[in-house]
Amino acid sequence: MPRAYAISTESIAAERARVGGDLDQFDISRVVQLDEAQLRPMGPSDVRIKVLAVSGEHNINHAALADTVNIAEIRGGKIFPGNSAVGEVIAVGDAVKKFRVGDVVLTHCNGEPDIYGYPLRIWAYDKPDSVGWYGEEAVVGEWQLVPAPLDCGLSLWEIAALPLRAPTAYHMWRRALAMFRIKVSREKKAVLNVLSFGGGVGECFLMLAKSEGHNAYFCSGSPERRAALEKLGIVGIDQKKYERFTSKNGVKDFSNDVKKLTGGEGMHVVADMLRGPVFAAGLAVAARCGVNTSAGWQLSQVVEYNSTLMSVKQVTIDHTHYETVDGCWAATELYGKVFKPTVHKEIYAFEDLPRSFQEMQQNVQAGIPIVRVAKDMPAAVSKLL
Repeated sequence: MPRAYAISTESIAAERARVGGDLDQFDISRVVQLDEAQLRPMGPSDVRIKVLAVSGEHNINHAALADTVNIAEIRGGKIFPGNSAVGEVIAVGDAVKKFRVGDVVLTHCNGEPDIYGYPLRIWAYDKPDSVGWYGEEAVVGEWQLVPAPLDCGLSLWEIAALPLRAPTAYHMWRRALAMFRIKVSREKKAVLNVLSFGGGVGECFLMLAKSEGHNAYFCSGSPERRAALEKLGIVGIDQKKYERFTSKNGVKDFSNDVKKLTGGEGMHVVADMLRGPVFAAGLAVAARCGVNTSAGWQLSQVVEYNSTLMSVKQVTIDHTHYETVDGCWAATELYGKVFKPTVHKEIYAFEDLPRSFQEMQQNVQAGIPIVRVAKDMPAAVSKLL
């Protein structure tokens, strides 16, 4: 059985007991533990992959903290997480048509599509019996893979940063833009002001907006990430200047500065992830007819806002989850052309994966964390290391 990382109810309970329930002292590296995964037998439409590299995803931290729901408990006491990876095909079922042994592929995490193609559940998270990609090998359905664009101009580590983030940003952007255009035509307002707060999804979201000619603003506490996006023409805003919006004065000062940046108009589209006080800040700077879009796990399952004010301003608040399979393929076409992710300077070894998540929780990484899983890489990616 291949080695793979797991999160169990026992490890969560032990760490919560160690810190006396104080999640600020919680050490995620004590919860994400190396284990062995029992992979299902390959079916005719399955593909077995050797995992080459993975990126750190915030939903793993939520699973370890059990701060919204205890997903390990819901899944029977243990999950093998991992929502995005780059892998090499090492075996294929008889009915597989799109891939062959030796191909380098990307995974996506759509676990159970609804009648319109959107996921009801996420693979390796809340999808029953799913085993993720924070391990040495995995068995997946052919439909869960996308060919890796090895000639897109990105390094292997940059490619590994995108399988989850690029489709999420692609979904959020196309929805938010369409919603705004229902209310305001291009003839009325051609160039929009677009804002995102921190994170890899937010970066990709703004790269899409900038590539289509809009004004893009990145509000982040990381000077390294702001500098990387400024090279693409995206304006950086220091989130720490506003005390990360933990006070009403911080939100007020931010709102005033955004008015100055945008000639009093505000932000037509905001991507904010619905996390804590950032939600209030995003709504405060929304322009008339603006769209506030979010994705991912929020710190609370309940958010509050002034519905009367939002109605008067014609603001749309949109909740998204993840892309369709077709959308994942479409987003992959933009690797290197639009999506140029900021990767953390340390590429973590497989044994250091738990530490990468603890450092993500501590917010000390200067980019998207990448973990090298395979020591021996195929020749096809040798020039991308």
